[in-house]
Amino acid sequence: MRSIGFSTGALAFGDFRLGLSLLIGRPVHAVELSALREHELPTLMAALSELDLSQFTYVSVHAPSRLKTMKEAAVAKALMPCIERRWPVILHPDAIGDHGSWRDFGDLLCIENMDKRKPCGRDVAELEPHLSALPKASLCLDLGHARQVDATFGIARLIVAEYGNRLKQIHLSELNAKSQHEPLSMASVWAMREIQHLLPDCPVILESVVRPDQIDAELVMAARCFEHSAQAQQMPTHPAF
Repeated sequence: MRSIGFSTGALAFGDFRLGLSLLIGRPVHAVELSALREHELPTLMAALSELDLSQFTYVSVHAPSRLKTMKEAAVAKALMPCIERRWPVILHPDAIGDHGSWRDFGDLLCIENMDKRKPCGRDVAELEPHLSALPKASLCLDLGHARQVDATFGIARLIVAEYGNRLKQIHLSELNAKSQHEPLSMASVWAMREIQHLLPDCPVILESVVRPDQIDAELVMAARCFEHSAQAQQMPTHPAF
């Protein structure tokens, strides 16, 4: 069974401590610590030794997606504690200006495919320059992004065919017309099931923005994305929120 967890940023905008607290006691063993905005990174990294992460067998960190005040080399340096902890660092390709800043991370650097708003990283051709320049880097496949760019999942299939051996983490959610992350719908569940058999067994991190009382239901919906046909035929509709 796949390990399914949450991004702290989806549960508590800008508050990784609160996001973690909402997972304590639940059967969740994977977590992504979010520092999606650059001002969140120093606070998160300073707190690492204080966080109780004993519940989690898989921990990753999402690097800032856009840099306005911090230099790229400074961001990479701040994330160095992830290397000794063997935590993957999720990085958007459009945040990469200097590949050399990231080479020390090896396969712990996990480059994510992008949604339709971004100018790069949306498909194999746009990921290739980064994954070639960083040959040890791994991949975070964002299924919500991939489905938004191509509702048939054709692009996702091509990404997996080309880079499936480098896939380390999966992001899962549904995106609305504004590219905002939302809870999974039954349409998403059925669509995900069409390609789930192609995906290596790696941790799944939910980016669905949900209220605390929706967390358990969203975990159930996520698990159903990876069920086989016989199980899926008996799926009830999504609980009303």
